[in-house]
Amino acid sequence: MTKYVLLNTKIDLMKKQYGLILASLFILSGAVKAQNPITLEDIWSKGSFFPSMVSGFINLKDGKTYCKIEQNQEGNTQVVMYSYETGKKTGVLIDGKAIASTNGFKNFAFGSFTLSEDETKALIPVATESIYRHSSRSIYYVLDRSSNKMTAVSKNKVRYATFNPQATKIAYVYKNDLYVKDLAKGKTKRLTKDGEHNSIINGAVDWVYEEEFSMSKGFDWNADGTQIAYYRFDESHVKQWDMEVFGDLYPYHERFKYPKAGESNSVVDVYITNLKNKGKKLDIGSENDQYIPRIQWTKDPNTLSLQRLNRHQNKWELLMVDAKTREVSVSLEETSKHYVDITDDIIFLDDKNHFVIKSERSGFWHLYMHKIEGPQVFVVTRGDWEVDQLLGIDEKTQKVYFTSTEVSPLERHIYVTGIDGKGKTQLSKESGTHSAAFSNDFSTYLHTYNSATVPHVYSIRKNDGSMVRMLEDNAAFKKKLEGFKMGPIAFEDIDLENGVSLNSYMIKPADFDPNKKYPLLMFVYGGPGSQQVQNHWLWSNYFWHQMLANEHGYIIACVDNRGTGARGAEFKKMTYLQLGKYETEDQIAAAKYYGKLNYIDASRIGIWGWSYGGYMSSLCLTKGADVFKSAIAVAPVTNWRYYDNIYTERYMRTPQENASGYDDNSPINHIDKLKGNYLIIHGTGDDNVHFQNSAEMVKKMIGKNIPFDSEYYPNKNHGIYGGYTRLHLFNRMTNFIVEKL
Repeated sequence: MTKYVLLNTKIDLMKKQYGLILASLFILSGAVKAQNPITLEDIWSKGSFFPSMVSGFINLKDGKTYCKIEQNQEGNTQVVMYSYETGKKTGVLIDGKAIASTNGFKNFAFGSFTLSEDETKALIPVATESIYRHSSRSIYYVLDRSSNKMTAVSKNKVRYATFNPQATKIAYVYKNDLYVKDLAKGKTKRLTKDGEHNSIINGAVDWVYEEEFSMSKGFDWNADGTQIAYYRFDESHVKQWDMEVFGDLYPYHERFKYPKAGESNSVVDVYITNLKNKGKKLDIGSENDQYIPRIQWTKDPNTLSLQRLNRHQNKWELLMVDAKTREVSVSLEETSKHYVDITDDIIFLDDKNHFVIKSERSGFWHLYMHKIEGPQVFVVTRGDWEVDQLLGIDEKTQKVYFTSTEVSPLERHIYVTGIDGKGKTQLSKESGTHSAAFSNDFSTYLHTYNSATVPHVYSIRKNDGSMVRMLEDNAAFKKKLEGFKMGPIAFEDIDLENGVSLNSYMIKPADFDPNKKYPLLMFVYGGPGSQQVQNHWLWSNYFWHQMLANEHGYIIACVDNRGTGARGAEFKKMTYLQLGKYETEDQIAAAKYYGKLNYIDASRIGIWGWSYGGYMSSLCLTKGADVFKSAIAVAPVTNWRYYDNIYTERYMRTPQENASGYDDNSPINHIDKLKGNYLIIHGTGDDNVHFQNSAEMVKKMIGKNIPFDSEYYPNKNHGIYGGYTRLHLFNRMTNFIVEKL
């Protein structure tokens, strides 16, 4: 077992396999000043535990300047430019007051913008309303920076307004059809005409693509702005989900297409249009029940790339399309006995012949360089660790920047290497989590660092990692934290009786007494490729856990079971076809491990989780009924047959192929085992994990006369937030834990 403890002090760490060994331990001693208790109001209504953030940081093309949105003392919204090197203000890129004056507005406030590639124009959305997780619609304005004149893209709220690279045209989606506006002529052309709600989608994606492939915009401009590639979804045969919305005398229904496990998907085609003629459909086998999770033009204006997956998601192809001939060829192909994840870490190089891509083909995520026609040129990174993110490629110096888990799966560090894989250098040093956003010329980068006990620190650094200047060190916030009573967080690798070694963390009360017995609350997510045990800033849940530890006397623990990420494909994918089985075994084994510690009361062990974590906590209280006394399940999946097909079938195949895998590990089928205290919580407006999951679980418990607690939140989605909602939710959970554990 290896272990290290974080006590708001710097700890030097050494690498040992994928774990960490304690190199030095600092003991807090001396007089301790009075500290305030953490309250739920501090966390969920006062916002006491949010550090200062550096957001809206946008690089400008000169490579020496960046900009960000600010509001001055008069309330005027501006986009202010700063020098990377000096931090001095170099000018105002966009001025809300000048815009209002020029265009006859009373005032003009905005929260985001997109610059054209030549930076002469900006797209500014206002009156934005969200649709699902990634999608939204807005009124868009085009700002001519030279004159401050604003032009509405459309009088209607539209989706995904996007400049072409030359900033002469804008494409957007309105009512499921794709449009393009010529800015010089002021004319708009409708490129598709068959868009229909819950039937045909052009230029956007359906619900399940948005949720499971993390996308929403369904079109892409080519490099010279003369062509658009776009999706056409035919979801007419996908079954519809009706979600009741409360509030009026008669509730109404939101209706959208939601393909559940084993059910029919949208038929997805990709078209290319030259803006003059009707788009032409590509021959990519859309009739074969497949997925096209990404379309992206290369640097060659006549070469389009597509990622294609079969429905089982165990065969992935990178396709290249010749836009002139419409010929489709396979550039790369990967197969797996489990599944292949798609990647956004792909950069097409300016030479138009090569690209760098992140792949899991070796068993760990690594970077590879290929020719467009497919042959591998270089293995850029290698080893029993994982590349986390491809940050960028400086083609002039042939250097690749990325973050990885090489130091530890609990940490993320910044590296640079030659594109040939030689000369790899670690640029970040402090234990924790690092990320970087490079300037356009790769001379400098915005460095972000945090850990479990160090709030976000932002600085400007040179490309060798050396400091240029500090932007925000959150010193005032760290000083504020000293006024609250909090215990240490300890990370360790625990060796379980089932022969598995897992990463974990534990939070003990500040006044911990090893001679006392404490109840234990475990926190779990546990889903495929996820990671909760990581040395990074843990946000609001961390402070709730600290409150439970220091005000109510609980010890908190979190364990990343088999199936989670950052430890290679074998560890992640071993749960294939049996979601929940090994994950639950690990959580039960971890609870038994903790129950044997002298300071844990083994009769008072509880567990809680949200979404996949709610699924896990429900399984643990049923399959582990003799180990866990209580469980809270927030927005849980209770039967995998109720969830969407892209996610579920990736790990389980279809219910028709793998009925036992679905049924053996769905909590709804283990009700008879439940004997502990159970609180189930759900939002009725959850478009993701439907309220049906909790309703059916409750129905089964009532049918077996099994007592339980429940809480539902009308019209709230999967996040269950808004107004005092989170405060109410965590009050409910806190009271349940205090009463039942």
